[in-house]
Amino acid sequence: MNIPSDLKYTKDHEWVKVEDDVAIVGITDFAQGELGDIVYVEVETVDETLDKDEVFGSVEAVKTVSDLFLPLSGEIIEFNEALEDEPEKVNSDPYGEGWMVKIKISDATEVESLLTDAAYKELIGA
Repeated sequence: MNIPSDLKYTKDHEWVKVEDDVAIVGITDFAQGELGDIVYVEVETVDETLDKDEVFGSVEAVKTVSDLFLPLSGEIIEFNEALEDEPEKVNSDPYGEGWMVKIKISDATEVESLLTDAAYKELIGA
């Protein structure tokens, strides 16, 4: 299982890559494996400002639909539109081409509350 050490994680299985005041968000390799084949990613919150832990979209797999929770407060400034035609990128490359949204972070101190790779491995028993 792939859990990159340069990312931060949430207990809801999202990953976060912080670049200055922008965070790139996706779901972890563990999450996509648990969900199975992803057939649809829905994000209708672009240009909205949401609080940490609010639902920003959903992922639909063959057997289930799962909400996506925002790991940091901020404005959703971009959705990975490639996922509209190829949602399976979340399965094949969850930390690369399968990213979901970019957020303009409104409270940088929230980054400190995210999990490290070691803490996330402990959470999932890896």
